[in-house]
Amino acid sequence: MPAGLRLRGVALALALAAAAVAPAAAGSPAAREAYVTNQTGDSLSIVDLRAGTAAPEIRIGGKPAGVAVAPDGRFAYLTSPESKELVVFDAGTRAVAARLKVGEGPLGVAVHPAGDRVYVADWYEHKLFVVDPVAGTVTASVEVGQSPSGVAVTADGTRILTADRDSNQVSIIDAATLVRTGTIAVGQRPFGITVDAEGRRAYTANVASDDVSVIDLAAGQVIGSVKVGHRPYAVALTGGRAFVTDQYGGTVTVFDVSTLAVVKTIEVGAYPEGIEADPTGAAVYVACWEANTLERIDTATLTVTQRIPVGDGPRAFGRFLAPGP
Repeated sequence: MPAGLRLRGVALALALAAAAVAPAAAGSPAAREAYVTNQTGDSLSIVDLRAGTAAPEIRIGGKPAGVAVAPDGRFAYLTSPESKELVVFDAGTRAVAARLKVGEGPLGVAVHPAGDRVYVADWYEHKLFVVDPVAGTVTASVEVGQSPSGVAVTADGTRILTADRDSNQVSIIDAATLVRTGTIAVGQRPFGITVDAEGRRAYTANVASDDVSVIDLAAGQVIGSVKVGHRPYAVALTGGRAFVTDQYGGTVTVFDVSTLAVVKTIEVGAYPEGIEADPTGAAVYVACWEANTLERIDTATLTVTQRIPVGDGPRAFGRFLAPGP
């Protein structure tokens, strides 16, 4: 089993540090909850971001890893690689609504902005599957590169991108026709992939080359590379900056997306993985695998202001924040 799907039993105990979550900016409500997949714990932790506490864990099974919250927050879609399932979690009832068999090693997952399609990257079949969450069926698949991991969709819903880890490339797929329109060579072993709000640039965290590739989507090529910490996993974007989880470094590297200059390296809990920015831009949240925490980084001070205990082995690989109010 590849390193990206590995299981670990070691955990560090970190105490909860009290801190207030920054208020939402006008017209941009702060995220209400975080849906954190705990792979070793076989569970889901739902974190109340305002209270800074996690509810009792909910058993998911299949070693859940990927997560994508629907745009309206009604459902969270979780990938369980060991049980080969896409798990549909109902946010209202706080229960699993469906379990759908998808491929042989579902990992990365993303939801179309319309909310009517879910895209699942399959590590072993080297495909992107398209799932109708209402019908509960796989409606199509697209051949991509070897061992696709992260998935991202442009905000206008026209393009889907996969980070093809073992091909050292990104695949670009037309969302309407489901035709792969191109590939872009990036750094070594790309894992997480993130697209900016304008759909102009994409960023891959390259695990083996310890860097981030910056892609100009219109030109279809890499326009820059940023050296970050050891074993980068995923990228979050906010306020003109990129925040990169460095798994082996126990850090988050922050760089300016205009100059590509590193601004700061922030120490976080052991083995940071999933990362996402709050819609207000006031905070970035990162799941730390060995620390068993979800940690809040204040984007103004670039410091960790909160450490919230979650389940064992949190990954939160994808879009895990649920919209407010």
